[in-house]
Amino acid sequence: MTERKPDTASKLLRYLFSHYCKELIVALICIAITALTMISSSAFLERIIDKCIIPAMATGSIDNRVFFRIIGVMTGVFLAGVAASFIYARIMAIVTQRLLHDLRTDMFRSMERFPVSYFDTHLTGEIMSRYTNDTDAAREFIGHSIPTILNSILMLTSSFILMLTYSIWLTIVVAVCAVGMLLIARGLSAKGSKFFVKQQQDTALHEGYTQEMINGQKVVKVFCHEQAGKDGFDALNEQLYDSGSKAYSFGNSIMPILMNLGHFIYVLCAVIGGIMVVTGARNLNIYGMSDASVEIGVIIAFLTLSRSLAESIGQFAMQVPMVIMGLAGMERVFELIDTPPETDEGYVMLVNARYDADGNLTESDSRTGIWAWKHYHKATDTTTYVELKGDIVLSHVDFAYSSDKQVLYDVSVHAEAGQQIAFVGATGAGKTTITNLINRFYDIADGKIRYDGININKIKKSDLRRSLQVVLQDTNLFTGTVMDNIRYGRQDATDEECIEAARLANAHDFITRLPEGYNTMLKANGTQLSQGQRQLISIARAAVADAPAMILDEATSSIDTRTEALIQDGMDKLMKGRTVFVIAHRLSTVRNSDKIIVLDHGRIIEQGTHDELLSQKGVYYKLYTGAFELE
Repeated sequence: MTERKPDTASKLLRYLFSHYCKELIVALICIAITALTMISSSAFLERIIDKCIIPAMATGSIDNRVFFRIIGVMTGVFLAGVAASFIYARIMAIVTQRLLHDLRTDMFRSMERFPVSYFDTHLTGEIMSRYTNDTDAAREFIGHSIPTILNSILMLTSSFILMLTYSIWLTIVVAVCAVGMLLIARGLSAKGSKFFVKQQQDTALHEGYTQEMINGQKVVKVFCHEQAGKDGFDALNEQLYDSGSKAYSFGNSIMPILMNLGHFIYVLCAVIGGIMVVTGARNLNIYGMSDASVEIGVIIAFLTLSRSLAESIGQFAMQVPMVIMGLAGMERVFELIDTPPETDEGYVMLVNARYDADGNLTESDSRTGIWAWKHYHKATDTTTYVELKGDIVLSHVDFAYSSDKQVLYDVSVHAEAGQQIAFVGATGAGKTTITNLINRFYDIADGKIRYDGININKIKKSDLRRSLQVVLQDTNLFTGTVMDNIRYGRQDATDEECIEAARLANAHDFITRLPEGYNTMLKANGTQLSQGQRQLISIARAAVADAPAMILDEATSSIDTRTEALIQDGMDKLMKGRTVFVIAHRLSTVRNSDKIIVLDHGRIIEQGTHDELLSQKGVYYKLYTGAFELE
């Protein structure tokens, strides 16, 4: 990770200046003014001592004109510094918050385009850590560390140049000590930085585990897994504590060590400068050898500069771990943003259609209840329309999640429009995988899948999925009203259409008994509802989509026998005239299917109607009669 930091830094700078160029330029100018203002205090101190106080001690009176001129200029400079500090602090606060807003927006928009496989291989908590901890590290880095580092660099440079105008001998002493401070700071920062990066990685693992335990609390309690869960949490917590304590032990020790070294430099310069004043040593600065001895004002100003220089080195060193952590966070953020989106080379679109007076299918601007595939043929520069019927063909399909794990072997299935196709088989036989391929959540390795005679690789994924209603075994309800969750199936559905869909799924009666009916707010995946009620809403959501093809993946597995009987009539109405793929372990739910496909380890071993398969007295017959059960 560390090797890629330069790329991350340059990418971050490009991102910042492409979005907030004007604001950053103004902030940089203000930071420079602030740094120069802080340094100028030493010069004003030297002028007041040598031009006002020392002559006043000799003559007994102070030159008010000179004194007030210095004070006036100093006041103006300091006021400019205060204004510059206020402006850059405000600008950086605004830029930082806008940056977090834009980064999170970019991450979420990018994430919405990820393939399903990404979420199958990444913990939810680990992804969430990028939105929280990593962006927060970026906020600290950009909002605080960068201005502090720039200010420290300007302070160091200005202090060194100003020191040379006072005394080269004393500057050499300070330079030698400053090099020693920088070497010590570098060593401490290098040791602390790796622990700061480790802390961020451990935080992501910690959050991922915590989120997993929260989601699985019912399972944890059912299997009395509390102690094992606590042990796992304690191990990750201890790991986070270890990396965090090591990181901050190094980070927090930098400033005290360097400040004490700064005190040593201060005393050393005071002693050497005092000797130069007492002995009347001739001064040497960048203007040449002076005939006069070193003045007291020069020594005092030099001491002030040496303290400023030591503080600047300390502040710079303190920010190095924050820079490393910020860049590590930004690398993880950019990694999410730059993750390749789900590829989609499809060009066949789903459109509203109607038949004209000549009986030809044409595109319609309004919803007609008739859908068609709009197919542009580049070779002939023509467009054809094919009515969406729901005729789906899998021809010799092979599929593997990875090169060493093939799941499907030479699967061929033809679902004619309006037919109900049932997949039966043991867990891991490949039933859900087939429906995932029809949705193009994954792409096949070999073979063809055609939808109404069109290769699904040519169909835009969003249009393909819009043509399919899906009811999954695991229900997902979102924060919002019951009506909002039903309307999730089709965003332009009216309240009346949503209610009719609920009636079709036989969900209307229980919804009307909720405290606020269809306006009842659901939170935390609708935990205030029973599992069966949540599934009924999920079925109503599919019903309102009103697509010509359906996928029911164990859709009634979470519903009791009585509830299943209650919705069976609604499901029959919902499936009427549609192509339906049903996955079910409960064989009684698939006996009326037009075709039953029996799968075993990714291969079709039997297919036919319920009666045909029983007459064969093969695997399906044994499953149905209880000779052996699905694994």
